[in-house]
Parts: sequence; C-alpha cells; structure tokens
Amino acid sequence: MSAQPDDEAIIAILRGVMDPELGDNIVDLGMVRNGYRDGSTAHVTVALTTAGCPLRATIKRDCESRVGGLPGIEKVRLHWDELNAAEKARVMERARRTARDNATPTQIPASARVLAVASGKGGVGKSSVTVNLATSLAARGFVVGVLDADIWGFSVPRMLGMEGRLAARPPREGEDRGKIVPDERPMGSGRLKVVSTGLLVENEETALMWRGLMLAKAVEQFLHDVDWGELDYLLVDMPPGTGDVQMALARLLPQAEMLVVTTPALSAQKVAVRVADMARRSHMPILGVVENMSAFTTPDGQSWALFGEGGGERLAAELDVPLLGSIPLEPAVSAGGDTGEPVTASDAGGAAAAVFEQITERLVAEIIPPVDMGTCTARMEGPISVALGPRRS
Repeated sequence: MSAQPDDEAIIAILRGVMDPELGDNIVDLGMVRNGYRDGSTAHVTVALTTAGCPLRATIKRDCESRVGGLPGIEKVRLHWDELNAAEKARVMERARRTARDNATPTQIPASARVLAVASGKGGVGKSSVTVNLATSLAARGFVVGVLDADIWGFSVPRMLGMEGRLAARPPREGEDRGKIVPDERPMGSGRLKVVSTGLLVENEETALMWRGLMLAKAVEQFLHDVDWGELDYLLVDMPPGTGDVQMALARLLPQAEMLVVTTPALSAQKVAVRVADMARRSHMPILGVVENMSAFTTPDGQSWALFGEGGGERLAAELDVPLLGSIPLEPAVSAGGDTGEPVTASDAGGAAAAVFEQITERLVAEIIPPVDMGTCTARMEGPISVALGPRRS
C-alpha cells in the first residue's frame, strides 16, 4: 500500500505551482498560508496579492491537480486569503530578484543605480527633468549614463548640447562584434555618457518611422550593444505612456526604479497614474513624484499657478510615495534646454536649479544612494515559514 502523504509532502508538491506573473513558486513567494491533510482531504490556504487576482483560477487548478495526485488524497479544498502590505512588498522584492537573476545580461554594470524617468503623457517636461537631474548628479562627481529611450521624440542631445553621430569600437577579445560608444561630456568633476537615436540620425529634423517592435529592439540594442563602461547612475528618459518600450525596459532592466513626472494639472495627474500602474504590474518600485511646471513667480514676487495646483501632491498621495520636489515654471529651464546648457550645469542659479539640487541631494543621500561595491554583500534569505496545520493523532 502506498504511504499516506504528510503535511510536508503537501507543501513540497505545492512548490511546483508557479505564479505566472511573478515567475516563482507560490511556496517560496510566501503565498501558502498552510497545507495539511485531514483524512483523505487536503486543505491548502493560498494568499493572493489581491482578492480579485485574474490568475486565481490558474493557481486553483494547478494546486488541485498536484495535491490531488498525492496517494490517499481524494479531495482538495482551497481556501483563499489576501497578502497584507508588508507581505506584498516582500513578494514583489523576491519577484524582482528572480527577474534580475534570470534576465539576459546587459552592458549596464550591476553596481549602477537605474532610474527610469516616466510620465503618463507628453509635454510635462520629463526630458528636462531627466537632463537636469543627470547633470546635477554628474556635477557631484558621478559617472552618469543617459539613455534617451524616447525613440521617436528624442530631445536629449539638443538639451545637452551634443551633436554628431555615435561611434563604434572594434571587437575585443571574447566579443563577436564591436560595440557602440556613448557620446561623453565632462560635467563638473563627473561625466555624462549619452546614447540616443538623435545621435544616429543625420539631423534633429529626421523622422523615425518605426513600428513598436522596432522601437523595443532599438532599446534592447542600446542595452546590449553599447559599451557603457563604468557607471554610477543610469537615467532613462522614457517615452510617455505605457507601450512597447516601457514593457521592454521593465523586462530588460529588472533593477530599474521609477520616478514619475507630472504637472500640477489634474488631467496630467490622472494620466500619470497609468504609468505608475504599469510600473507596479512590472514589479518596478516607484521612488517618488516630481511636479514640473509649478507656479510661476514674477520679479515682484507674485505667484501664478498657470497650470493648476496640487497635482504632484495628489499623485504622490495616491501612489503612497514622496513628492520629491516641485519645479517652478521658469524661463531659464526652457532656455537652457534650447541652448544645451541645463540650469543645473550653469552658474546662474535660480529657483528651479535650487529645487533640482534638492531633489538630487535627496536621491543620493536617501532614495537611491550609490552602490558601494567594496562593502556589498549578498543578501541571504532564510526559509519561508509555512504552517502545516493542526497536529493529529
């Protein structure tokens, strides 16, 4: 006669049940509350990320199929629960590590902090935020990469005063082909390394009539075929919205974290929620919100909220992340983008430059400090505790 399964056998076989979205088994993800046998009936309690999880039916079918195949089990009863906030955070962190460990290697150093600067719609000044934060970081002595992933709407080269075409170097030992070399610009005591389709076309007016798959392939090439070399930070100027490029970056750079840019207008705030939803569905942490084009202050000190008020605060509250700063509407910011001299790269100062510097300080000191590889140690996880049910005689 076959041996009856014990509680440990039920838990063990549940390790074969995968959450397709999270890419790991439900036991190691901590989604199994308990599993035990009561006579010929097996009881399993599974906690989902949300009660309305669309994968619930798939998980139910797999649990019943696997546990029901154990000798002596005639019936499987599934009980459902929901993960609390702390458990969800832990599950998402594990899912991101799994994605990172299984991701195809890119040329981005493991020590680089990757910040995707995103917005729900165009016209909110996302590229301006990207280049000013990049120059502010580089001025502090960091090596900062800027990946202009807005393939159609590239503007980073002009905003940084870069012209010409990207060069390539010959293959090195062990390489089957050469690599693209980023365009570089000294900045303070640091350096900027820039890659953009704007540095591949003949001029800024050239239209790129590429379909979605070609856009994603271009981003993949920028990550695999560019010799980025040493990097402390990589800022990715994302295209607006939630399309092919965004999904490709979430897959190719699972270590990326997102900064959401909005304006004070309610309409911009509501659209920005969508890109945040995409980030969370892709298990990408959202670090904070930057409100751009905030109030305009006249020389005599009068303040005018030309684009509305409160959008950044409302968005940050809705996403439960900090509002990192509100960039005032200031002509110098636009002028600096047109001349290739961002306000954070000049000595002119101003209110907008001061806010960018405050955001940069918070990023470096608190939100995404540079990785010190000299003191970096592997993070070891202990086993996840699973209840085996009541003891029976």
